[in-house]
Amino acid sequence: MRLFHLVTPVAWAEAVAAGSYAPSSLATEGFVHFSFADQVGGTANLLYRDVAELVVVEIDPERTGAELRVEDSYGTGTQFPHLYGPVPVAAAVAVHPIARDEAGDWTFSPGA
Repeated sequence: MRLFHLVTPVAWAEAVAAGSYAPSSLATEGFVHFSFADQVGGTANLLYRDVAELVVVEIDPERTGAELRVEDSYGTGTQFPHLYGPVPVAAAVAVHPIARDEAGDWTFSPGA
C-alpha cells in the first residue's frame, strides 16, 4: 500500500533539506493527512483549489517508523490514512506532478 501527500514544492524542498516532514497538522491534530491514489484529485480540489503549485509525494508506510491508521475523516464516512508521526524523507518513493485540467480542476494519475 502506498500513501500520497499533497504539498507545495517549496515545503517539500524544505523537508528534504531537514530530513523529515512535519506539517502543522501533526502539531494541531496529532497526525499527518494522507490520501489513497484515487482520493488525491478530490482532496486537492477540496483543500488546495487556490494553491498555484503542488506535488504529490508517494510514501511507503513501512519506511516511516510511525503508526498508520485508516480512519473516517471528520465523520464524513470516507476512510483516509493518517500517520501519527513525522514523515522521514527516506520514506518517499516518488514525487509526482499534479496538473489541472481545462476546467481548472486538479487531476492526478500516479502512473502517468
